[in-house]
Amino acid sequence: MNKIVWFKTGVHEEEATAIREALLQGRVSMGAITEDFEARLAQRLGVPYCLVTPSGSVALFIAIKALGIGAGDEVIVPNRGWVAAAHAVMLAGAKVVLAEVRRDIPNIDVADVRRKISSRTKAVIPLHLNGRSCDMPALLALARERKIAVIEDACQALLSRNADSFIGTQGELGCFSLGMAKLVATGQGGFVVTRDEGLYRQLKLIRNHGVKDNFTDAWYQWGFNFKFTDIQASMGIVQLERAAQRIEHLKAVYTMYDQALAGMKKIAMIPVKNDQGEVPLYIEALTEDRDELIKYFTGLGIQTRPATPDLDPTIYFEGQGSFENSRKFFTQGIYLPGGPEQPLENVQTVISALKSYLL
Repeated sequence: MNKIVWFKTGVHEEEATAIREALLQGRVSMGAITEDFEARLAQRLGVPYCLVTPSGSVALFIAIKALGIGAGDEVIVPNRGWVAAAHAVMLAGAKVVLAEVRRDIPNIDVADVRRKISSRTKAVIPLHLNGRSCDMPALLALARERKIAVIEDACQALLSRNADSFIGTQGELGCFSLGMAKLVATGQGGFVVTRDEGLYRQLKLIRNHGVKDNFTDAWYQWGFNFKFTDIQASMGIVQLERAAQRIEHLKAVYTMYDQALAGMKKIAMIPVKNDQGEVPLYIEALTEDRDELIKYFTGLGIQTRPATPDLDPTIYFEGQGSFENSRKFFTQGIYLPGGPEQPLENVQTVISALKSYLL
């Protein structure tokens, strides 16, 4: 068993109490507590509309469907990051077009997005990996110029911000995750935000089989059961109240690693603008010695993870060109132990182990 896990979070007595109270009140399915949770999320992010979903992946899918995207359309997604956005595009019946990431950070390269836009392009989905803001001013300007929508994948970027506002609130739609390896967790879950009332109405219909409520006289449009539960929402409300404290801890963890790795050879942090509002949910680094380093840590009971794979080698995405920038982050990327409840003494243990290995 690992003595130190790669991501440390927690569920405490407050969450258990909230869930118990919801059950005793008969608040089990999607109802008043869910509505309260949505209102709190919207207020925290400064947007008028929020709709919770069973997962961040579902949030991405219904955002795509709310825009009417389907067969014959194309959506541009970055070649780096979790595959959820690309799979959501495929599930909607549209074609995934992969874009390269930047050399310095694994965020979508706006210049490559411009090259990949065609007459069939309906949207671009920038993925704000690990709380890092994509170049939203440039991307939004390009989207307006070419008349395409921007769906922000902010599943790793809740309450992370750039100079303008919170990430995930700047495009037509923003999608977030409430999974256990996130800032705010409900077990499984996600949500979509928007400033467009028409899109919000579409999202609500899609979430419930195309009807406003279950007492309907006809089926008016396509939808499905993508509803949430008050049990999950009760947990989410408690977690959201703890978010500010968690952010401060994540920033402290990042700072410890950043200062320590600055003096080491053969390993470097993948930077997050920790002092400018970006929230470093994970601790990511680059090292050419990645696989051997993982073995070394495993022997010490320290859990690490290699970076997730690029999308372009996957059989159903292959043949879209060369992605040299992406490949560096894939082959050299490593997650070091972090998380909103990772003890700082654990971080120091990892740093000491790194020094013994590399120095």
